[in-house]
Amino acid sequence: MGKQELLELRNKSLVAPADLMNMLQSDSPPSILAVQSVCPYTGRDSQCGRWIPGAVDAEAYSDFAAKATATSGDRPLPDIDNLQEAARSWGLSHNRTVVLYDSDRSLTAARGWWVLKWAGLSDVRVLDGGLSGWLAENLPVSRERASASSSLIDLAPGNMPEFGADQARYFVREGVLLDSRIRPNYIGGARTGGDPKRGHIPGAVSAPTLDNVTDHGYFTDSATLGELYLGYGVDGKRPVGVYCGAGMSAAHTVLALASIGIDASMYPGSWSQWVSDPRRPVRRGAIP
Repeated sequence: MGKQELLELRNKSLVAPADLMNMLQSDSPPSILAVQSVCPYTGRDSQCGRWIPGAVDAEAYSDFAAKATATSGDRPLPDIDNLQEAARSWGLSHNRTVVLYDSDRSLTAARGWWVLKWAGLSDVRVLDGGLSGWLAENLPVSRERASASSSLIDLAPGNMPEFGADQARYFVREGVLLDSRIRPNYIGGARTGGDPKRGHIPGAVSAPTLDNVTDHGYFTDSATLGELYLGYGVDGKRPVGVYCGAGMSAAHTVLALASIGIDASMYPGSWSQWVSDPRRPVRRGAIP
């Protein structure tokens, strides 16, 4: 695949800061969502008092996920009526590009991207490099959060490929099942006597999602992403499934794959749902 074709594919899912600035100055500027969150692992709040001009706040763990239940996983997909209400308050419409960004290597923005695509929005992109990339290029910021005129958008679920626990073995057997969590969670400790809630789905390949990005938070170049995933067995011919802990970093990997022209299915319940049933097998160690 040539450089121009790779760039065109990438631009369907990701937008560079300078390109977003040009879009904002056009006759048809995009809707921009600043995906805010308090990191559940570190307690770090993404609010920093700076916004890309025109950006409307969205909340990663309430707008793009529902509350956990005993069997659904930690971050199940949102109720479509609640998501539609939020989308209307953000002023989203089907004929306007939506760009999402965050302050954490696109991890929460990618979840928002996946959920909005799942709900039927066709032109949704993530700002490559996020707010850090925008600031690094000395582009303008606002010190006040924006508000949007409400819309009457209608949303419907089911517009992105997804799978559940019963289908995981299909990807192991017929394609590639990627585990996008950090390696320690995949390995899970000792093969015997380790934490039964850590480990991986038997046959899943460890593919940490943070390998998708550079140290500065930009997605790595498309040619390198292609080589990375080819090394995991993703050749563009076999089906690909992705899971993580609770459907956040898996969305990041689905986004990275989309940027190089590979469609992948996501397991929304992911590992947190998988281990809710003690009958499901758990493998520990570094080998799939």
